[in-house]
Amino acid sequence: MKLAEEIRLAKEALLKHQVVAFPTETVMGLGVLFDDREAYDLLNKIKRRPEDKPYTMMVKDVSEIGKYAVINEVTQRVIDAFMPGSITVLVPAKDCVPAYVTHNTGVLGIRIPTNKEAAELLVAIDKPLLVPSANRSGEKPALNSDEVKAIFGSEIAQIVSGKALGEVPSTIVDLTKNEVKVVRPGPVKEEDILKVVKEC
Repeated sequence: MKLAEEIRLAKEALLKHQVVAFPTETVMGLGVLFDDREAYDLLNKIKRRPEDKPYTMMVKDVSEIGKYAVINEVTQRVIDAFMPGSITVLVPAKDCVPAYVTHNTGVLGIRIPTNKEAAELLVAIDKPLLVPSANRSGEKPALNSDEVKAIFGSEIAQIVSGKALGEVPSTIVDLTKNEVKVVRPGPVKEEDILKVVKEC
């Protein structure tokens, strides 16, 4: 099946409150519409994920970030330098983001993928997705569509075929306090982030 057809089917599934899977530039991801509580609850059930861990919001481009998050000067520097890419920024959420997405913390993790499959899906659906890695909670993330199928079977409504471009989840950096704090090391190194923030 061609990518365009898989993207079309994935969009249909998302609009029907289903969970889809697709490659990212790090690992395979699972996705639901960010404001779809029914799909969010299904995603938690499928991942067997504890309720104390929010999901990352994935957006199609840099211009989308300001619609859903409060951006300060430090955050803007990090966005300009590293996004799109293998980095997730933790930033204050705006009121349009449902409270359950941030687990009532008001903090939102945002990322922009660089690989074709994820980028085309986000453009097609024209709405942010909540995207955790494709795995059961506590287990290794899937790295290709065959592994996703082996783990989840028919629990996933549509899988966009392909393979992830890396084996390491994105760097997570907390920018909520106008400073840089790396929460999870990843492909984008802390020293590179600090350099960008200090040089500008």
